[in-house]
Amino acid sequence: MPLPSNKALLFFSSSLSLLLFSISTAVANGGGGATAPAIDPGQFKEAPEFYNSPACPSLLNASSDGNGDDEGDGEDDVICSETAVHVAMTLDAAYIRGSMAAILSVLQHSSCPQNVIFHFVYSAATSDASLLRATVSSSFPYLRFQLHPFDASAVSGLISTSIRSALDCPLNYARSYLANLLPLCVRRIVYLDSDLVLVDDIASLAATPLDPGSAVLAAPEYCNANFTSYFTPTFWSSPSLPLAFAGRRRQPCYFNTGVMVIDLDRWRAGGYTAKIEEWMELQKRMRIYELGSLPPFLLVFAGEIAPVDHRWNQHGLGGDNFRGLCRDLHPGPVSLLHWSGKGKPWARLDANRPCPLDALWAPYDLQRTPFSLDS
Repeated sequence: MPLPSNKALLFFSSSLSLLLFSISTAVANGGGGATAPAIDPGQFKEAPEFYNSPACPSLLNASSDGNGDDEGDGEDDVICSETAVHVAMTLDAAYIRGSMAAILSVLQHSSCPQNVIFHFVYSAATSDASLLRATVSSSFPYLRFQLHPFDASAVSGLISTSIRSALDCPLNYARSYLANLLPLCVRRIVYLDSDLVLVDDIASLAATPLDPGSAVLAAPEYCNANFTSYFTPTFWSSPSLPLAFAGRRRQPCYFNTGVMVIDLDRWRAGGYTAKIEEWMELQKRMRIYELGSLPPFLLVFAGEIAPVDHRWNQHGLGGDNFRGLCRDLHPGPVSLLHWSGKGKPWARLDANRPCPLDALWAPYDLQRTPFSLDS
């Protein structure tokens, strides 16, 4: 009997890999997709390495030896560098594929990618830090990043059920605690959701002016949205609660909290985490909103934020919170594509039901396929 050819062996091996992958995913999902599969450090391909342009400033102080491998104080100098662009994101099994694509997009379009430092916040209760570190490092072995554990108990007692269960995850509220989680020397952060990709230089977003009026954060505002719909009739019928928006510097408008530039020094000085928690505590006593972590941000910051051009958050590409239908881009230029809403591009692509704009996310997908013959 003749031996099978190399092509036949490769096909058999790939088919077996696909079968095992499907079985393991089904088991991890409990057969119903309720639980995300476990994180696998070999799940993603290695991304290309990106280098600074000659005009980029150095992150290293005089105390560093300049080789990029500094230990102790040298590494602290890099993390605390004023010339670094600090980016905060959450990491978990459910959205790790989106996070990896977002990281790649940031680096690919940055003029100074080696000056970008990532701060990944993860659930201390449900995620293994060593697995997360191995996963990120396997695809981005050159990346400067830190992992910050988030204690879900700090917020779990304050969370009220919302219109979509994914919005009730404690890690979704970690953005309210960045000032407590990150090193004190990190003074400004760009917060990004995991369901987006950048097609422009993140340094431009990070440099958004916050000085006028001493704003704490900046984000694109959408004043054409129905602001009243983000709160319940109980809120608006109260004689006192709507007064929270009285005296704001500008008209209170909706903004999406998936893309924000935050001055952490001002946040800490103003005690804004406690102010957000106060509204969450009130929500536990009387239902004043329906939409997860967004309304407390609106209650505290709407009308007080620094504006950002809409190009930096072409949001809503995931459709609404119920059906996740396809949507078109908003008019105007695009620097960031954001699949906020129920529909995520990786899920729709895997299901062979992609929306047209999901093709713009696919080039950043680092997920290995069962038929991949990468070395």
